[in-house]
Amino acid sequence: MTKREITELVARKAHMTTKAAREAIDVFLDEIGRALSKGEKRIVLSGFGVFKVGWVEGKTVKIPKSEKLVTIKRHRLPKFTPGTELRKQISR
Repeated sequence: MTKREITELVARKAHMTTKAAREAIDVFLDEIGRALSKGEKRIVLSGFGVFKVGWVEGKTVKIPKSEKLVTIKRHRLPKFTPGTELRKQISR
């Protein structure tokens, strides 16, 4: 499912224009990203899941085509843990 399909679905089910639904979804996603990038440790959406930021340790990897070694620095990465309701919904 694409963002466009979700936007159209939200617009239809919430009885709003596609433009309004797109703006609402964009604001929602931007705010999650902004909060995580500014140091918010966790964003909890009850029943859906938890967004958090974790650290990935640096490592050296080999590029297969050129056999060149590249060092990847330690960096932050968003992580998602599904909530109980979402797990139940999927396992039905």
